[in-house]
Amino acid sequence: MTGPTHITVRVPMKIRRRPGRKTIVTPVVDGLPTQSTARADPTLLKALARAFWYQRMLDTGKYTTIGDMAAGEKLDRGYLGRLLQLTLLAPDIVEAIVEGKQPEGVTLPGLAEQLSTRWEDQRTNLCKRLGPLWYNS
Repeated sequence: MTGPTHITVRVPMKIRRRPGRKTIVTPVVDGLPTQSTARADPTLLKALARAFWYQRMLDTGKYTTIGDMAAGEKLDRGYLGRLLQLTLLAPDIVEAIVEGKQPEGVTLPGLAEQLSTRWEDQRTNLCKRLGPLWYNS
């Protein structure tokens, strides 16, 4: 080859605008694996992140009680207590939420209501409310 060679590659795709960002959506091609379209719920993710952050502050001794933390962080004590309950979620449930694999019925208020400390009870209660074992899929 004596001169510069140019190759043009065309990839069919769509750009989908979402609040705050653009997402590239590639077409489904036979024989190729498709990517999961699951998207993590930003409200749940923020709540989980905050819950584990506040729990870490308690664990490291920055605050000694939830009341002290609520006053120091200027939060309602009840809200903080409910938020900290999210740190008791089973690891597979947390993982499903982070990966965006939770069904639409999983919401922050729904997770916080009557949260058992036993992981098996959490799974059972979620399955009763939401259907089959969604966290293993």
